[in-house]
Amino acid sequence: MVTKAPPRSASAAHRALRLLLAAGVTAVSLVAVPGTAAAEDEKSAGNTLTVAVSQSIDSLSPFLAQKLTSTSIHRLAYEYLTNYDAKDARTIPGLATAWTPSADKLTWTYTIRENSTWSDGKPATAEDAAWTFNKMMTDPNAATANGSFTANFAQVTAPDAKTLVIRLKKPQATMTALDVPIVPKHVWEKVGDFSKFNNDKQFPIVGNGPFVITDFKVDQYIKLKPNKTFWRGAPKFDELVFKYYKDGDAAVAALQKGEVSFVPNLTPAQAAALGTQKNIKVNDAPGRRFYALATNPGAKAQDGKAFGNGHKALLDPEVRKALFLAVDRTTLVDKVFQGHAVEGEGYIPPRFGSYFWKPETGQKRAYDPAEAAKVLDAAGYRKNADGKRVGKDGRPLDFRILCHATDPNDKAVGKYLQEWWGELGVGLKVECLDSVSDPWVKGDYDLAFDGWSVNPDPDYVLSIHTCGTLPETPKDSGATDNFICDRQFDGLYAQQAVEYDAAKRADLVKRMQSRLYDTGYMNIMAYPNALEAYRTDQIKSITTMPEAGGNLWGQDGYWSWWSAVPAASASEGESSGSSTNIWLILGPAAIVLVAVGVWTARRRRSTADDRE
Repeated sequence: MVTKAPPRSASAAHRALRLLLAAGVTAVSLVAVPGTAAAEDEKSAGNTLTVAVSQSIDSLSPFLAQKLTSTSIHRLAYEYLTNYDAKDARTIPGLATAWTPSADKLTWTYTIRENSTWSDGKPATAEDAAWTFNKMMTDPNAATANGSFTANFAQVTAPDAKTLVIRLKKPQATMTALDVPIVPKHVWEKVGDFSKFNNDKQFPIVGNGPFVITDFKVDQYIKLKPNKTFWRGAPKFDELVFKYYKDGDAAVAALQKGEVSFVPNLTPAQAAALGTQKNIKVNDAPGRRFYALATNPGAKAQDGKAFGNGHKALLDPEVRKALFLAVDRTTLVDKVFQGHAVEGEGYIPPRFGSYFWKPETGQKRAYDPAEAAKVLDAAGYRKNADGKRVGKDGRPLDFRILCHATDPNDKAVGKYLQEWWGELGVGLKVECLDSVSDPWVKGDYDLAFDGWSVNPDPDYVLSIHTCGTLPETPKDSGATDNFICDRQFDGLYAQQAVEYDAAKRADLVKRMQSRLYDTGYMNIMAYPNALEAYRTDQIKSITTMPEAGGNLWGQDGYWSWWSAVPAASASEGESSGSSTNIWLILGPAAIVLVAVGVWTARRRRSTADDRE
């Protein structure tokens, strides 16, 4: 934890003031003195880290939130049992300081730290963790976001404040990677319907992470303050703001003006332009996301009832195969991402080496439009007189694809798909919406641009394609991504979930990716780099993950924003111990006298910023 030295006495400045008065200067106006309300307000206003985001918050309830922006904020507001090391993503303590499995791996005992407190002053205990997990186990609505982690739990108890015991039905490989926010029981036990409670009406929101959520306006902003009692040490910025920008160019312009501190998800053109500008640093690193084309496999619920209006032709694996063969990933990486991505193959990005998979030569569906045409011909989808592919039912292969209006990559890729598939005789309408959630959940789409951030443990992103994540009925919402329900995939998922041998589990995960690839439900087109930028005159230093060439936005932890050091903090911390920041406006000539230490501190700061 970094603590600033307390400011010294202002006696030196006061002596200077007395000398000026003795010299006959009588018109003196005191503008700002450290320790006064004016100085503190000025400092607070200039010590805000503002992050531009383009994705809406789906919910501030940790039990419902699934979008990256929302889950990233929950990592800041709540502790998980364990965390991931910023250096290499290995498991490290979080709310739990230690964990021990029984010999049969069916009982896990966690030691809960004693120095974690909720932001309202109450201690965070094992009872809070037990209540969180039990709620997810007994209320399906509380299991919406993270239910896959607790589906195998038989019993969760808290024998005492420091001990959490989880008994399993069968072994579970994710017990040191339970990415579930632990919530305060004394607050959440008062909630009624968990399906409707979005946790966005009363502020501040009680949490025990490094930040406390203090305010929220839909599609405008979310504000957080440092949790001064956070056991690892309080963040160094006085406020963290996530500000919503529908338009990426507007966010970049705000960065250039200094209105925001950080902008993620840059286009290559934006990154190139920002890279030449003073006080702006561009970070270009291998990302943890994949960028994919998702196919509606026929939306259905666990009760067997189908819903939505997806095109029936996409139920045919030959149609999906043909569309797969008619996508040139190399061109997309070169032209759309301009080299700031890696060509897509398996479901897990290459950054996660032990789980990364690529198809064998005979299995790979490389770009081959001639072969795609043969596949459709053989499957009975031949061209009519107008050059349109028509099915046996006479319905043309005209598809719709959901596009995120805030993502320029979607629009650019959509144009290429229209060209490539058009030559194949397949029509494509690109439907760009501010929010694709409503038609997606209703199953009212044919295809969609899709993408997920993958955790060091891949269990969660694999689980969202299992049959158990489908909604219970068409009226409900589930944790499924795009309604895939494949029994072979499910069988492999169940095997990897109980496999503790790392090599054997990695092999099972690769077999799952192979199956997903062969079905054609998910076409992983690229693994985009994390392309982001921040102002060095606002942020002096910040931790990437992994520390050697990693990303800042959407980390597996809270390291970036928790570690961020204000550009002014080091020099101001030094000056507070050596000089007094007092401004005196003297007489009608308005001569401004500034303590010498202040000027030199600012000079040092400017020089340091120039080096960055």
